[in-house]
Amino acid sequence: MKVLLCEDVEKLGWYGDVVEVSEGYARNYLLPRRIATVPSEHKIKAMTEEKAKRNERRNLDEERMQKAAQAVEGAEVVLAAKANEQGHLFGSVTENQIADNLRQQGFEVVDKVVQIDEHIKEVGQYTVKLKFSANITAKVKLTIVPEGQGAQAADGSEGQTTAE
Repeated sequence: MKVLLCEDVEKLGWYGDVVEVSEGYARNYLLPRRIATVPSEHKIKAMTEEKAKRNERRNLDEERMQKAAQAVEGAEVVLAAKANEQGHLFGSVTENQIADNLRQQGFEVVDKVVQIDEHIKEVGQYTVKLKFSANITAKVKLTIVPEGQGAQAADGSEGQTTAE
């Protein structure tokens, strides 16, 4: 079934696009929630101007994200956390903590761009992926040190992994 999107839908299309979806998806989800409508020439023409504005805004956002990714690429984040003598953390390091540290350094980063596949629960060095959009990513170096050592580098012999 063809529908005209009234909103941007991730992995489906942008506002004003006519896309092919299953009939059940259209009837049970898209149409009742007014995310899409049945396409007609009149509706498509009415959406043309707004679609152009949204495309321009999306392109500007894409450029801004690209600049932010280039700026943060290779940055270093050092976090102090409570740990026992073996280097195991009491708790884990979160995406929010990493994003907060990057913002304190002056980078334009929101919490949701930080991608950690597994909880970080040990002192050491890690590589963390930042995903700004589907095709814009950056990597930062994360060093976890036991609380009390502050910004000193941790012993490089433990925790050498990649968190992507």
